[in-house]
Amino acid sequence: MEPFQNPSELDDYKRKLGFEHAGVNSSGKIWFFWRTIWEGNILLDTVQQITIKFKIENNFFIITVVYARCNALDRLELWEELEELARSQQCPWVVGGDFNVILNEEEKLGGLAFTQNEALEFASCINACALTEVRTSGSKYTWWNGRIEEDCIFKRLDRILVNQEFMDLFPTSEVHHLIRQGSDHAPLHMTSSSREEMFIKPFRFLNFWSKHKHFKQVVADN
Repeated sequence: MEPFQNPSELDDYKRKLGFEHAGVNSSGKIWFFWRTIWEGNILLDTVQQITIKFKIENNFFIITVVYARCNALDRLELWEELEELARSQQCPWVVGGDFNVILNEEEKLGGLAFTQNEALEFASCINACALTEVRTSGSKYTWWNGRIEEDCIFKRLDRILVNQEFMDLFPTSEVHHLIRQGSDHAPLHMTSSSREEMFIKPFRFLNFWSKHKHFKQVVADN
């Protein structure tokens, strides 16, 4: 008896990479794996992204993994897909991967001068989806063109964004830009915790306030 009764079963097995809790998106460029205790359900699978809704015990959250095209016109389709997801879902949401575009000139070193036009659509999508960037540590740039001296270019093409529902659930989330090894992109390692960290905020006083004509009165009133 053949292990697969029809071509669709074989295709499904290949798409799962031979594992029950793994898979590859329709373009074959995004591979994903998850813990066996998670229940995953694919919401949207397209060329530039895959979105999976997970359940852990009684909690739901959504993860979208992105591998955007180099062409700005092609990326418009991705931005539309993300905006549609934002309108249709209310769960904690993580969107991360290679967006193939930067947001400002500080995210690029070398190469041609930055133009705002290439970032406008991406910035508009982030705003429309009500996403914010998770705080980061490590190198500012996540991509290197592999060249040196005057031909060297660094960019921040990879990032992780989340919605407010996710930040409410995991307020101390942080993304670490790891060292590039065998790739022109740096791996992103995200850590999340539901516990609030206690920060001691130092008292700061600027001396010029004492020169203000209402300074003594403000002090007396308070």
